[in-house]
Amino acid sequence: MSATIRKVSVLGTGVLGSQIAFQTAFHGFEVTAYDINDEALTAAHERFDKLAATYREQVQGAGDGKAETTAAGITLTSDLGEAARDADLIIEAVPEVLSIKQDTYRRLGELAPEHTIFATNSSTLLPSDMKDATGRPDRFLALHFANQVWQFNTAEVMGTEDTDPTVYRAVVEFAEAIGMVPIELHKEKAGYVLNSLLVPFLNSAMALAAGGYAEPKAVDETWRIGTGAPAGPFQILDIVGLTTPYNILVNSGEDGQKLAQWLKSQYIDKGKLGLASGEGFYRYNA
Repeated sequence: MSATIRKVSVLGTGVLGSQIAFQTAFHGFEVTAYDINDEALTAAHERFDKLAATYREQVQGAGDGKAETTAAGITLTSDLGEAARDADLIIEAVPEVLSIKQDTYRRLGELAPEHTIFATNSSTLLPSDMKDATGRPDRFLALHFANQVWQFNTAEVMGTEDTDPTVYRAVVEFAEAIGMVPIELHKEKAGYVLNSLLVPFLNSAMALAAGGYAEPKAVDETWRIGTGAPAGPFQILDIVGLTTPYNILVNSGEDGQKLAQWLKSQYIDKGKLGLASGEGFYRYNA
């Protein structure tokens, strides 16, 4: 079976899923973006229009209508069968909840062609926790993107013991073809490289604010001045969106669950979801 990738479906059109779909389409692949209902697809359409404007301003070669053509060329569907039908590669970017991902793969395994490669963009879950649900563990691996993919263009590739080396190599080559820098992991590690470093850092920042030690702005200012970094942890959290760290924290230990409750009560329940919603730890212009 050929590992050639031409048609790509992205499952989940949230902050990162929409970016993955847009970046892939921008580099000439045929892309279908799936989400669960028409309301989610309407939001996805708006995200693609905003990404077109961002690419036009920030990405070389996105002018002369290319960014707008890219947005218009992405097929949107709430039919999982349609998304899976002809796909060479399906990139899953659904919520960071193991049971949701496993259920998605069980359905995909029945709908997708035998040759289709499945890739999870999970931030912290191990692909081996999901591989049996796919029904094709040899054609399954992790492909993890960083937020703002057009700028922070790493693509971490991590297989399981069952992943076919040919499939692994095809996904590395795909990542290069869409303008990413492939980061190859030699064995499974929850959090890959990026989040193994980033998640403890963000959790430490939230613990400082939740514990009443310092305000988020003060934590960010300290980090920027002390390290020369362009953004502090709470600015990063707003870019990521607060739902993803909440899902990670609520499924972790007791300390993590306390942070999750703080994040939910003080921000998420008040509609402060981060940059995409216009307010998180900071307010943003629409």
